[in-house]
Amino acid sequence: MKITKIVQQVKRADRYSIFVDDKYSFSLSESALLESKLHSGQELSREQVGEYKQLSADDKIYNRALRYVVMRSRTQWEIETYLERKGASPALSEQIVNKLTKLHLLNDEKFAQAFVADRRLLRPTSRRKLIAELRKKHVANDVIEQAVGTEKEDERTALVEIVKRKRKQAKYQDDLKLMQYLARQGFNYDDIKNTLNKNAD
Repeated sequence: MKITKIVQQVKRADRYSIFVDDKYSFSLSESALLESKLHSGQELSREQVGEYKQLSADDKIYNRALRYVVMRSRTQWEIETYLERKGASPALSEQIVNKLTKLHLLNDEKFAQAFVADRRLLRPTSRRKLIAELRKKHVANDVIEQAVGTEKEDERTALVEIVKRKRKQAKYQDDLKLMQYLARQGFNYDDIKNTLNKNAD
């Protein structure tokens, strides 16, 4: 069996189609093709063709995972869950996670720090809710604690900001409704009461 042609795909310029004995056999990404060192005229056994077809399938999953993590930051658990949905074997999943980690595209500590910073800047919320959201993404407790911190001042600042925003809405002119909303966001009752009293002054 001989590789008779290697051509760049039209719809996917980052992938190349490999033809064996003048028939399409499998495709590889540019990086995988370079690593494989395949070339036109190369002789392959039936077993080797089978191995390259498996490599092609694994390569497609890796590139999907790469696009998935580049779209926005993900936790390791999110990537592992995504790979499981795509049918990756445990061994392939581990290999891809290691690759993404080495490329600095996967780091739960950096994810948690960025997540907390973004939430505090764009959508302030309580420390309790931040912890709950990060736990849903299976971030380790020690990483969460480090990212969220223990500063009460951050909590109070977030609470004051939310009260200011919510007061602009008619339904939250009612103190009771606003208190109920803030409690659902995970804020402490005493902090809520103190903040509303200060705002009322």
